Amino acid sequence: MPRLDALIARNLGLSRRQVTRLLRAGRIHDPGGLRLDDGRIPCLPSEGPRQVVVDGEPHTLHHRVSLRLHKPVGVVTAHDDPRHPTAHALLREAPLFRELRAVGRLDLDTSGLLLWTTDGTLLHRLTHPRYGVPREYHVGLAGGFRDPPSDLRLDDGHAPRIVALERRVVTSMHPGLRRSPDARVHATITLTTGRFHEVRRIFMALGTEVLDLCRVRFGVVELPVSLPASAHEPIDLHAVFRGLSPQPEA
Repeated sequence: MPRLDALIARNLGLSRRQVTRLLRAGRIHDPGGLRLDDGRIPCLPSEGPRQVVVDGEPHTLHHRVSLRLHKPVGVVTAHDDPRHPTAHALLREAPLFRELRAVGRLDLDTSGLLLWTTDGTLLHRLTHPRYGVPREYHVGLAGGFRDPPSDLRLDDGHAPRIVALERRVVTSMHPGLRRSPDARVHATITLTTGRFHEVRRIFMALGTEVLDLCRVRFGVVELPVSLPASAHEPIDLHAVFRGLSPQPEA
């Protein structure tokens, strides 16, 4: 069962030993001013975030955190990268920052919705092919494309599961999609698979090149048009994906 000292350590980025010293020194209180000196106090996740005051500064202690980020073009989905800025660094002020993991990946030149969570079990479910969570993308293309054949396979033999594919006018595209001047055709595509560079490879197989790419939806979670690039906001992914179950075998 989670304990108060462990919860404080996780949220404040301290060691358990440091937290014990703070408790013994009387430097941690509840919001009402009551001194907290027993780190063994149970803190159930069902009770929600807990409030404490450390050295006069209020803190919210989270058991788990989920976020949606509007990832801009030019950052990679990584915790550390020697060449490029990272999407993880954009979350630096978020609770449990060190524990956050991306739900899937968006490459350097792709913008849009990128979910993050501290729950490894949930992350596995949302990204595993058995659960078939749909991802919708808005796309800017160098030219027209063929309709995909029912037996479409990519260069590595992978058969993408395309739920929807529609040609669209540029004015209907999400504002998070970069507008390259050479993009002549625009479209939306929804997949229930998530292979490396899958959208780009699909359109290459259909006879064109992806110039701009933005993920606008993951499951039922959408990228709000009001969320600026590089900004993030909390979201309860456990509530959103409650009841998520594997898809029946084809």
